[in-house]
Amino acid sequence: MLINDKIRQDLFAEVGGIHDENLNQKPSENEWSIKQILEHLYLMEGGIAKNIKHQLQNGKVVNADMKPIEATINRDIKVDAPEFAVPTSEFASIEELKMKLAATHQLLLEIENTADEKDLEAKGFPHPIFGDISLKQWIPFVAYHEQRHILQIKEVKEKLSL
Repeated sequence: MLINDKIRQDLFAEVGGIHDENLNQKPSENEWSIKQILEHLYLMEGGIAKNIKHQLQNGKVVNADMKPIEATINRDIKVDAPEFAVPTSEFASIEELKMKLAATHQLLLEIENTADEKDLEAKGFPHPIFGDISLKQWIPFVAYHEQRHILQIKEVKEKLSL
C-alpha cells in the first residue's frame, strides 16, 4: 500500500490551499473541475475496493498475467469513466472530498491487510484496456490512476491560473 499512501499524499499536496469556489470551477464546459476529479477518484477507489471484496468472496480464479498498469499514467490515451465513477456537478468542499477519499482509502487498505495473498493473486476482474487484472494488481492500479488524475489537476490549475 506504500505507493497508494504516497500518491494520496501527493494528491492532497496538489489540491492544498485551493478555495472551494475554485475547486468547483470548470476550465471549460467539456472539462471536469478539480472537485469532479476528486469525486471521480473516490468513486473509482470505492468501486474497485467493493469489487475486490466481492471477487474475494465469489470470484473465479483467472490467474491473470502481470499487466503494465503503470501505463495508466499516460494521459494521451483517453478512457471514458465507467458509469459508476462519473462525477456530478454538485458543489462540494475540500473537507467533504478529503473525508470521502479517506474512507475509500481505508476500505482498500483493510482489504489488502486482511485478504488471503493467494486469493489476491489468483482472482481478478477485467479492466477495459488491460483485460483481466489480478486483485493484487488492482490495489496499486488505484495509485497509478490517481497519479494520472494529479496530472489532470495540474492542467486544470494552469487553465484556471491557480
